[in-house]
Amino acid sequence: MARRSRHRLLLLLLRYLVVALGYHKTCGVSAPKDQVITAIEYQEAVLTCKYPKKTMASRLEWKKLGKSVSFVYYQQALKGDFKDRAQMMDFSIRIKNVTRADAGKYRCEVSTPSEQGQTLEEDTVTLEVLVAPGVPSCEVPNSALSGTVVELRCQDKEGNPAPEYTWFKDGTRLVGNLKLDTQSTNSSYTMNTKTGTLQFNTVSKLDSGEYSCEARNSIGSRRCPGKRMQVDDLNVSGIIAAVVVVALVISICALGVCYAQRKGYFSKETSFQKSSSASKDTTISENDFKHSKSFII
Repeated sequence: MARRSRHRLLLLLLRYLVVALGYHKTCGVSAPKDQVITAIEYQEAVLTCKYPKKTMASRLEWKKLGKSVSFVYYQQALKGDFKDRAQMMDFSIRIKNVTRADAGKYRCEVSTPSEQGQTLEEDTVTLEVLVAPGVPSCEVPNSALSGTVVELRCQDKEGNPAPEYTWFKDGTRLVGNLKLDTQSTNSSYTMNTKTGTLQFNTVSKLDSGEYSCEARNSIGSRRCPGKRMQVDDLNVSGIIAAVVVVALVISICALGVCYAQRKGYFSKETSFQKSSSASKDTTISENDFKHSKSFII
């Protein structure tokens, strides 16, 4: 009997645990995930207030969240820039001509009178605005020396999502190796489609040409104007000739200085300076003698 009673007690405890866990799952409070609405720039988007229930006595407010909270819909009227390009659809807002400045987090708040007082329900919506790339800025050097490292840069700050970059030489696309995960290499260059850099580890005359870069995302693409890069070989003969000329000039100057010293030009100048200084000292002493003589008289 004691074993049966223990067995029944264990069964009751197990049933209690199952019921308690089931109750926790059904009655546990879980915060709803924010809605994420995606819209293309200059098209339209609808911000939906999903959870609150609509009644005739309900009061609705829409706010844009951020560093400072601003009203979008308040006292049954759209506010700010939205009043000219948005309209209400029950508790939702239809925005026309969406701009990148509209991106952000919004919250709708619905207060409804009840027997216990005012009940407040709210929902949060995140608006993401997709933007096509602008004309990327391209940095292409005008000239370079063969055998040196040269890097071309391409960047766009407008596109959302972030664009990928492709380089063109004389209108022909430079193809990369897709196995290198956004980096491609061949015998003369390395291209990174994420950062927009095109690097020549040892540039050659064959790399001379007109280069342009294209920025592309899911919304569109733009390309910068082509810029020419001229690669020249290092002029070794010219450098040698310049070194020889400089050496000749230095040698001629040195010979001139030696010749002047042998002829005594520097010594004559020194004796002249000594004689002139001696004459000045004699004149000064005579003047002092005359002055002392006049004092005695």
